[in-house]
Amino acid sequence: MRSYLDFEKPVAELEAKVEELKAIGENRDAVSITDDISRLEAKASDALRDLYGKLTPWQKTLVARHPQRPHFVDYCAGLITDFTPLAGDRKFAEDEAIVGGFGRFRGQAVCVMGQEKGHNTETRIRHNFGMARPEGYRKAVRLMELADRFELPVLSFVDTAGAYPGIEAEERGQAEAIARSTEMQLSLGVPNVSLVIGEGGSGGAIAIATANKVLMLEHAIYSVISPEGAASILWRDAGKAQDAATNMKITAQDLLRLGIIDGIVTEPMGGAHRDPQAAIEAAGNAIEEALTDLGNMGPAELRDHRAEKFLNIGRKL
Repeated sequence: MRSYLDFEKPVAELEAKVEELKAIGENRDAVSITDDISRLEAKASDALRDLYGKLTPWQKTLVARHPQRPHFVDYCAGLITDFTPLAGDRKFAEDEAIVGGFGRFRGQAVCVMGQEKGHNTETRIRHNFGMARPEGYRKAVRLMELADRFELPVLSFVDTAGAYPGIEAEERGQAEAIARSTEMQLSLGVPNVSLVIGEGGSGGAIAIATANKVLMLEHAIYSVISPEGAASILWRDAGKAQDAATNMKITAQDLLRLGIIDGIVTEPMGGAHRDPQAAIEAAGNAIEEALTDLGNMGPAELRDHRAEKFLNIGRKL
């Protein structure tokens, strides 16, 4: 069953009427209502197009967090064949907030990792809502070290509100683990491409998004802190999250203009949750194009390209 966001109510009402008419039409004795259904479907489609053509930053935040939006496991299943997951950081424990391993992307051997939020109560608890502890980032470092050794490109999928802020995570070196993961990405002698598929929050995101090419889905968000967190700090009122979202420039469109990201992947009309397979296919095409662009670079050139990219952020404004 499709879940609607609050601002989608006009579309929800039209689509509900379409479903009602279709149910009536299944009755053989009912008068033909095909024309009415077609008219309402066209009206609903137009309403959806108009709505998503002018989303506010806060509305994009809600879309990025939509519970039916495809998550990392969906992208992995749709794009990666022969996937072999690796578990544990070889230091403390396994952290399922970050899932990673090796497989083939359109015939090419790759290392792939991503933050997984989970789809239901059970999986959300198991994956800790995509908020990794230090061992998750240390597992990411372990994977990247192997990828670098065997000269395999690294693909990362970002979808987290941020790193886990619990006391035990801080006790085990959360900040150091994030820094090590970021450092490892900067030192890679192989191409790495990162795609923000939902939320890209704080250091928890940058730890696996320090890539040669950083892409975002059309309605994803990427920021140093959540809108609610920023509102709590700036105004001591989480209720002003909408104001924070507008002023923080967290949308893909703003970030591309500012030079923070390298490209935007177009989503199906109404968001990736309306047609997950189309969104996954579009993401795969964008990743393939990015890997092709980086394919002729040697290790030193890739490191220089990556360093220059991040050092230049903010210098051209």
